[in-house]
Amino acid sequence: MRLVMTGTGPFAVPTFRGLYDTPHTVAALVTGPIRGRLAPCTPMREVALEHGTPIFDPDNINTADARRELCRYDADLFVVCDYGQILTAETLSTARRGGINLHASLLPKYRGAAPINWALYHGDTETGVTVIHMTPKVDAGPCVAQARVAIGPDETAPELEVRLAEAGDWLVRRTLELFESDRLEELPQDPALASRAPRLKKTDGLIDWRRPALAIKNQVRAMEPWPKSYTFLHRLAGGPALRLLLGPVQTLNTPHAEEIPPGTVLEASADRLQVAAGQGSVLLGSVQPAGKRVLSAAEFLRGYRVQKGDRLGGEGVGSRQSTVGSE
Repeated sequence: MRLVMTGTGPFAVPTFRGLYDTPHTVAALVTGPIRGRLAPCTPMREVALEHGTPIFDPDNINTADARRELCRYDADLFVVCDYGQILTAETLSTARRGGINLHASLLPKYRGAAPINWALYHGDTETGVTVIHMTPKVDAGPCVAQARVAIGPDETAPELEVRLAEAGDWLVRRTLELFESDRLEELPQDPALASRAPRLKKTDGLIDWRRPALAIKNQVRAMEPWPKSYTFLHRLAGGPALRLLLGPVQTLNTPHAEEIPPGTVLEASADRLQVAAGQGSVLLGSVQPAGKRVLSAAEFLRGYRVQKGDRLGGEGVGSRQSTVGSE
């Protein structure tokens, strides 16, 4: 088959490389345009250049001009992964057999742009990758292959993405074998089981200390590398709130008095910075004050005046807590 790889982000790189290990012809790479003269060459472009594959990078894949260019590649199938644009029915029709899409979840769970992050945020212990036969509706086509992947208890979004991308490479190649031999079975998705994984916003990183300690740990894991989890330090002694980005945290089951508000610093001594959560407490391993480098808890406590009873929370005193995940 003649394949057109359609992808932009790093999650697509293993799948793209894997296509060259199949008997199929990679006719072209369709990818996002480079913005600005000084923008670096992306990993997807590097793979294409390495193999002498033509690169097509339209601002809008669904224009009549773009479709005319796609027809030149005489494709049998689009292989789509981490592209950033939705292909319309007219665009998909420029390949004889339409397109398949690799998605980083067990569809219909976590449809949308950030499935890995939301799986971690919600504390899932398992996720996976799914190949669907594409329709114009986002992530809604029938499933043709799935692979399950366990999530480590301390795994971050970038770490999990690497493993899912590797699993996706194998799954796409297996799907192409089934596609070519007409042994592909399609399983329609049940819309009643669908859940959303919307693109992350900066405010999704704001910690709501009323949540349980484990939920806060999961949020920190989920919001790497962007927008990162953050909070604001409010000192008993007064002064402006200090914005802090949080590194990895540990959860503690040590109970604290119910009258202690969530976000209260329970311990600030030596290398221990312990903060009350809605249930249990959190031990901060590292923090990054606004405009400064990442500091271990011990370094932070030596350089900043933090004491028991200080509060972590929203930017303003009494500001509304985060509503992350409410969408």
